[in-house]
Amino acid sequence: MLSTTYGPVLRLPGVARLYLVGFVARIPASMVGVVLTLHVVTSLDRGYAQAGVVAGAVTVGAAIGAPWRGRLVDRVGLRRAVAPSVVVESAVWLTAPHLGYEALIGVAFLAGLFLVPVFSVTRQSLSVLVPFPLQRSAFALDSVCVELTFMLAPVLGVLLATQTSTTTALTVVGSITVLSGLLLMWANPPTRSAVPQQATAPAPESTRGRILSPDLAVVLLAALAASFVLIGTDVSLVAALNEVDRTGDVGWMIALWAGGSVVGGLVYGGRKRGLPPLLLVAILGLATIPAAFAPAPLWLALAVVLAGLPCAPALSAINATLVSLVDERRRGEVMGWSGTMSTVGNALGAPVVGAVIDASHPGAGFLAAGVVGGGIAVAGLVVLRVGRTRRRGGAITAAPAAEHVVPPGEHRTDLPVA
Repeated sequence: MLSTTYGPVLRLPGVARLYLVGFVARIPASMVGVVLTLHVVTSLDRGYAQAGVVAGAVTVGAAIGAPWRGRLVDRVGLRRAVAPSVVVESAVWLTAPHLGYEALIGVAFLAGLFLVPVFSVTRQSLSVLVPFPLQRSAFALDSVCVELTFMLAPVLGVLLATQTSTTTALTVVGSITVLSGLLLMWANPPTRSAVPQQATAPAPESTRGRILSPDLAVVLLAALAASFVLIGTDVSLVAALNEVDRTGDVGWMIALWAGGSVVGGLVYGGRKRGLPPLLLVAILGLATIPAAFAPAPLWLALAVVLAGLPCAPALSAINATLVSLVDERRRGEVMGWSGTMSTVGNALGAPVVGAVIDASHPGAGFLAAGVVGGGIAVAGLVVLRVGRTRRRGGAITAAPAAEHVVPPGEHRTDLPVA
């Protein structure tokens, strides 16, 4: 199945190189959180809450900067858009390891604001290099690559910080960040076709010229809900293992979780038909709930594999649907907004699930993540279904008075996103 499904994708000109460049360039972004946390706690002798503030500053900066940087890619091209990131990130990471706590918060925000947009650029380029019939498989494989990065990069970050020093680790992370930007500029993957493509699902006349449409809002809501589930699962997993004095098992448990996602992504990419993003996010929430009732670490391990299976499918469906809904001249900006919504989901999920755990027990955290995140997706499905039913009813009512409703031979090409 792998050769017949993904072989045609990988044989397309430039695609295999894009996956390789994306994998390498994503490593520093996947390392920076754990390295910053260890630096603040060990080298600066601060608490975990204060470390969270620094990591949060990066997140807030990235949430603000992502749409702006995506719009810049759309307007001036990849190299000119990434060049400022390379310059700023160089300055930030040369100084960050040697700063005090308060100054580190400021430069962490700046690092997030100018973060090299490798995630969005990789997906934007895939939408150009891969023809539409193969895009679901292409985005599924991209999600699998992301999971592999998040399996590898934090482990490398911890090894660097513990075997050398956090100052060295931060310097290495910064150096790789700059090299990633230069690598992306060297590869210069296309972000726009020679002949600009229109969105696969055209927006109604009343919404053209505006980037946000109801269908696009639904997909962005799916990104928020998915991130809520994922960060809530992450927090709950750490809390559950810490409660039974098995903190050392966190690493391989997360690897199992990511492994489940890799399997799910590969299988989903091989399907002939995709599923709507909100439905997949609802399944993701449902699959997370069994972990709430795991009586022992062995059962928890099995539960996190189950919880991981829908992760990559949900994320790949979100990305594939986004690129199909938007004219490619605006895709960089839309990918940026998707990243911002994912960041909002993280920002909401961590404290909400953490509060539930503090008030109850770690199992309740898994339950909260699944119910709230999945509930958001289900609510979106219901609202969308009601809206479409009303629109159809209005069309039926108006049809008798219309001289010409649908020209002969024409049909709707709307892409279902719910």
